Amino acid sequence: MLKLISHGGKTAQISATAEGMPESVIWVDLLNPTNDEVTWTEENCGVRVPSRDELSEIELSSRLAKEGNSIYLSSPVIGKATIEHADLTPAGFIVAPQVLVTVRFEALPTFDIVAERLKHDKTLNTGMAVFIALMEAAVDRGADVLEHLAAAVDEVSRAVFRGNLRGSASSRTSDFTLRHALSKLGSLADRSSKARDVLLGIGRMATFTLDMCRDQLPDGFHDQLHAVSKDISSLSDYESHLSDKAQFLLDAVLGFITIEQNDIFKVLTIASVVGVPPTLMAGIWGMNFKFMPELSWTFGYPLAWVVIIASGVVPLIWFWRRGWF
Repeated sequence: MLKLISHGGKTAQISATAEGMPESVIWVDLLNPTNDEVTWTEENCGVRVPSRDELSEIELSSRLAKEGNSIYLSSPVIGKATIEHADLTPAGFIVAPQVLVTVRFEALPTFDIVAERLKHDKTLNTGMAVFIALMEAAVDRGADVLEHLAAAVDEVSRAVFRGNLRGSASSRTSDFTLRHALSKLGSLADRSSKARDVLLGIGRMATFTLDMCRDQLPDGFHDQLHAVSKDISSLSDYESHLSDKAQFLLDAVLGFITIEQNDIFKVLTIASVVGVPPTLMAGIWGMNFKFMPELSWTFGYPLAWVVIIASGVVPLIWFWRRGWF
């Protein structure tokens, strides 16, 4: 079904076999469009509807173009996601003189927000106005995501430098702490990079629209697009700061892991050094020679035990005095 939204937020869903399009429609929203729906949109809106592969192109000339009186824009967007996990999906925006056509392949919260806003915001009376509102909603959502990511990074920071994600100072949980922190930091960094991709795409669309439609845009739209560009710049700087902090924490976690490994090697070194002298003494007195003076001594056996124990204790005392444990 085709989703047509008119001025005032009135929504109608029609089939691809319907004839003509109501004059009051300012937004045609295509969600996973079929070939028939694409054909209907092209015939009734006078635009070319790009395919998913075309919208997924990464070169700038494919994402931003002007054909006749219409501008064709695309950007990666994030659908339903958690703070740590999200998948990018392409979205296309075709701003024609009379109507806005959007092409998407997943349900997007920002589209629902703008569709609801149309019901009470009388200023959203053209396709360009709706397009700018979609960019503003995407920027607002991006800001919210970055705020939640910052809170999650701060949580990891406190956990790492406290030494335990579960609030215990026990050394038994240090391995769990570092593994969990490393995994979470990786997820947060990946989520942050995807948010940056979305913001970069929106910023490019805003700049391109200003350049291509400067003479046709009312002053209010100019101000809104400039505001979007400034917000994108500010959020990009904040995302860079967040990425730097995540990288610092990643280095800190790897440093703690190195310390943990050094402690393990230190224990193994102590155990091997402490075990060698007693083994040597026991090996000497365990040799089956006929003439061994200690065999005829009255205190030979106790003396052997004293020497074996002392050969193990002396290295322990030496390591202890050097602060190895």
